[in-house]
Amino acid sequence: MNKNKGTILKVGLPKGSLQESTLRLFKKAGYHITVSTRSYYPVFDDPEIESMLIRAQEMARYVEDGVLDCGLTGRDWVLEQNADVVEVAELRYAKEGFRPVRWVVAVPMESKIKSVKDLNGKRVATELMGFTKRYFKSKGIKAEVDFSWGATEVKPPYLADAIVEITETGTSLRANNLRIVDTIIESTTRFIANKKAWHDKAKRRKMENIALLLKGALAAEEKVGLKMNVPSKSYKKVLSLLSAMHSPTVAPLSDSGWYAVDVVIDEKTVRDIIPRLKSAGASGIVEYTLNKVIP
Repeated sequence: MNKNKGTILKVGLPKGSLQESTLRLFKKAGYHITVSTRSYYPVFDDPEIESMLIRAQEMARYVEDGVLDCGLTGRDWVLEQNADVVEVAELRYAKEGFRPVRWVVAVPMESKIKSVKDLNGKRVATELMGFTKRYFKSKGIKAEVDFSWGATEVKPPYLADAIVEITETGTSLRANNLRIVDTIIESTTRFIANKKAWHDKAKRRKMENIALLLKGALAAEEKVGLKMNVPSKSYKKVLSLLSAMHSPTVAPLSDSGWYAVDVVIDEKTVRDIIPRLKSAGASGIVEYTLNKVIP
């Protein structure tokens, strides 16, 4: 990364579990990024952006210190490092979907531990060590918290009585014969900025533009567009089906007595609404994907 270019925005991209979903999101936002197999320096098609792949666990520290102007990481890792950074935007995506990830207390299925209060005097393994210690302290729980370098799910019952581990679906925990006792934090991806960089007008404008496009791309992930032709006799019925969700765009067609209707709706409703629109009299129904939805 060229540190001599004062007008360049230095962006940190998360390496690891969030990497592929982050690159896909940037692509949908309109940024083409080239990533070489052995390089930690992805290349944007925007000459005003330089980037670096950094583990999400470390991102907040490098942004706080100004090594990076901004970056994407989980709220959990910002809190873990007590990083003093600006939160530019919340971006609700993770490795496998759009739900928040959870850090949970998990124990073996046969364990007698039923709640976090039962962890007094117990050994807990986790990668989220700082936050976990503060959480237990706030609950008056005196547990021994050990840092886990990985494969945390296999630590109980011999190397730990419980673990604090991240999960999206709980599948991996169940596969390792573990049950969830409590959730200590939910986390989503955050676009964070260095405070000094945030007060630089040019860099702030650039970051705000990136955040706008990323949020627009993310909003489009769960929506689709529908176009259709509607005769006058079916107009009210079709509009009644659509208006409950969003206000459609309507324009008269050159053929008298016909209208073109265009609407953006939640993708999960499409399979139910299209047959109903067809039955109501709509024709020429076209579903199309969206890249960005900017409110």
